[in-house]
Amino acid sequence: MSGGLRCMLMRGGTSKGAYFLADDLPSDPAERDDLLLRVMGTPDPRQIDGIGGADPLTSKVAVVSASRDPDADVDYLFLQVGVEEPTVSDRQNCGNLLAGVGPFAVERGLAAAGGDRTSVRVRMVNSGSVATATFPTPGGVVSYDGDTAVSGVPGTAAPVLLDFAETAGSSCGSLLPTGRLRDTVDGVEVTCVDNGMPVVVVAASDLGVTGYESPGELGALRDRVQALRLRAGELMGLGDVTAASVPKTALVAPPREGGAICARTFIPLRVHASIGVLGAVSVATAVLMEGAVGHDLAELPPPGEPMGVEHPAGRLDVRVELDGSAVRRAGVVRTARKLFDGTVFPRSAP
Repeated sequence: MSGGLRCMLMRGGTSKGAYFLADDLPSDPAERDDLLLRVMGTPDPRQIDGIGGADPLTSKVAVVSASRDPDADVDYLFLQVGVEEPTVSDRQNCGNLLAGVGPFAVERGLAAAGGDRTSVRVRMVNSGSVATATFPTPGGVVSYDGDTAVSGVPGTAAPVLLDFAETAGSSCGSLLPTGRLRDTVDGVEVTCVDNGMPVVVVAASDLGVTGYESPGELGALRDRVQALRLRAGELMGLGDVTAASVPKTALVAPPREGGAICARTFIPLRVHASIGVLGAVSVATAVLMEGAVGHDLAELPPPGEPMGVEHPAGRLDVRVELDGSAVRRAGVVRTARKLFDGTVFPRSAP
């Protein structure tokens, strides 16, 4: 690998990651993961010898290939690369990096541009569900420029509309993995939900905080949150999640900025600087259900209107349609931008 390998670095939503064609990476998962650790500069808190950004939100990888699924155009495998620990996890989706998959597929020739706007059907390999990404391609070329703002991202860019299908039970097999709207874990009432991302929803006040604190201020809850999610992970059928990136934990509080609910999410133990796309979808889904944790705290919009999920960097508007306890559809608007396209040189193997 002394000659390096082809890589595109992209910002997708409020995350940043390295995008690769599957054919450019080793087919053996162990060899692939070892290579990606060396590409990203893990393990090292600064990731100084790689292209990782010393944060879980910037130590991510998208592996993209043509899909054999007749209902999809491309396959997208998301890999969360550790920062301080040499881990590579495929146990979750990433809706933020998903925003860059459609444009990347067109750039690499896996999907054809379709006029002024192009829709690419993306099979999320981590869960098997399909999302459709729609984005501008004037003149048959991906355009990253636009006037859409995303909280947590400076400036504006072209909108990427993400429509999700069949995301309920993405990792756990059902929308309510425990079979109940509420469970009591370590003396705290929670709602365990999986609509694209397994999330443990808990009222912030039940952990002795307001839910409006900054990510840094919530760091003191790390051990409490870990104990909570370890037990919840077992209840959700995920087994021992000590070293896993899921479930996430979301502390919810009444909205203060015109949204429907306020959330602070742990990913899984560091507090998110904003909120993950599918994490927000799962939180919004939970608070829509009467009897779930957070429902009585929310200020719900009229049916059909987007729900604003407030987070440390602003808010994310989410559309979730339920039919009873069944999910009909979900969608969000994100942006993406190509940062560089070239060759990355991993550090040498030990």
